[in-house]
Amino acid sequence: MIDNAQLAITLHQNVATAMQEDISTGDLTSQLIPADRQGSAHILCREPAVLCGKAWFEACFRLLDPNFNIVWHAEEGESISADQQLCEFSGNARALLTAERTAINFLQTLSATATATRRFTQLTQGLSTLVMDTRKTIPGLRLAQKYAVMTGGGSNQRIGLFDGILIKENHISAAGGIAAALAATQNATVPVQIEVETLHELESALEAGAVLILLDNFDLEQLRAAVKLTHGRAILEASGGINLSNLRAIAETGVQRISIGSITKHIQAVDLSMRMD
Repeated sequence: MIDNAQLAITLHQNVATAMQEDISTGDLTSQLIPADRQGSAHILCREPAVLCGKAWFEACFRLLDPNFNIVWHAEEGESISADQQLCEFSGNARALLTAERTAINFLQTLSATATATRRFTQLTQGLSTLVMDTRKTIPGLRLAQKYAVMTGGGSNQRIGLFDGILIKENHISAAGGIAAALAATQNATVPVQIEVETLHELESALEAGAVLILLDNFDLEQLRAAVKLTHGRAILEASGGINLSNLRAIAETGVQRISIGSITKHIQAVDLSMRMD
C-alpha cells in the first residue's frame, strides 16, 4: 500500500529531477519573452483516456511560478473524451512555456497507466478478482505509476524489494528447493509469495505452508486445476501472457489475483496538447 506522505515527497522529487534535467542552466528560448509577461493556456486531450497526474502537472508550473493558477474541468480518475479541454491556467509566461513539456510528460504518462489499468479492470466486473501491478515500472516513477494503477481501479503489489518477499525460480534454486526457501521465511514480518511453474510445484508449495502463490504462465486448464487443487488453502495469482483478450477467462477460473506488467511498461502516452490563449 502506498504511503501518502511518501508519495508526496516522491512527487516533488520526481518534478525537481525532471525539471532540472530539462532546464539545467536555463531555458534559452523562453528568455526571448519579457520577464514580467503574463500568459494563459489550456490543455486539450486528443483521445479517450483516464485522467491521472494532476498533482505532478501542477507542481511543475508552481516550481517556477508560485502564483500559478489553474482551473480543472475534469477530476482525477475521470474518463475523458477526445477533444475535451482538461484545464485552463495562467501565470508567468516564461514559466508556462518552460514547464510545459515536463508537466505534459507526467500527465500523459500517468494517464496512460491509469487508462491501461481501467481497460483491464472493466473486464473483471462482477468478479472479485483483483487486477494488480508489478515492479515492471519506468525507473524513477515507481510510486507515481503505482498511484496511477490505483487511480485506474487496480491494486498494488509490493512497492519494491523491501516490503514483500517474492520467491522466484532462481531463489528456489539457490535456496535448495521450495520447502527450504519457504522455511527461511518463517520469521518474516512482510507478505511472502512463492512462484510455481507446474501443478507439482504448486502441490509442494501448499505442503510447505505457502499462503500466497504465483502461478507463472499457467494456461486456462492448468489454472482451473490449480484452483481445484488448492481448494482455498492459499491465495492464487495468475501472471504471464495476460492481455485484454484472455483476462476475463483467466479471472473466471477462480484465481483471486491477476498481475499484469504491461499496465506500467507497455503504455502509450495519452495525446495531450497545450495551447497558449
